Amino acid sequence: MAGSRIRLPSTAHTSRPWRIHELTRDFRLEDVWALPTPGGPNDFPRLVQVLASFDPERSSSRAVRTLSATRWKIGELLGWDDKGAGLGSRVPTLRDRMPAELRDAPSGPDSALPFSPLYLLEDEYAAEIANETVHAVLHLGWVPDGAGYRGQMAVLVKPNGLLGNAYMAAIKPFRHLIVYPRMMRDIERGWREHGGAPAPARA
Repeated sequence: MAGSRIRLPSTAHTSRPWRIHELTRDFRLEDVWALPTPGGPNDFPRLVQVLASFDPERSSSRAVRTLSATRWKIGELLGWDDKGAGLGSRVPTLRDRMPAELRDAPSGPDSALPFSPLYLLEDEYAAEIANETVHAVLHLGWVPDGAGYRGQMAVLVKPNGLLGNAYMAAIKPFRHLIVYPRMMRDIERGWREHGGAPAPARA
């Protein structure tokens, strides 16, 4: 399965001893994906940098660029992304839940995505975002895979009432059919450009 870009069962995330579990017991695990980023045991920082540089508005996919621009325009019109709907306003940051050793760990790089980094460990990275619809966490892990390692991405969400649940239901087909598959291609390209090995072809 090395380098495959497939959606994984929830247990691929929940069965691992990630520190993020301590912070997100009231969140819902929305998606888990294997990333096309085969590497060695020390390559995780490279993956974090690749993801931090990913910008949907500059995606190689016109569909992703259009969907991203549309989302931000709707959010602007409806006030979904106003300051009062974000971290520290509508919801407290998950940093408030972090034990001392996580607060003292590096937070990781700022991202082109509108996520605020939480922590960066040897094999784990987490960042969060909040707006009027959801409080969400993006989690990256570095997991053994055959003779090497690969990246694994999970998205956890805490919808904001009826609006949040309706929003997540509305975007689900776009995420699974358009955004994530094309995002994986951009991540794979970024991995190669950052010196990573190409992902093996799928059978």
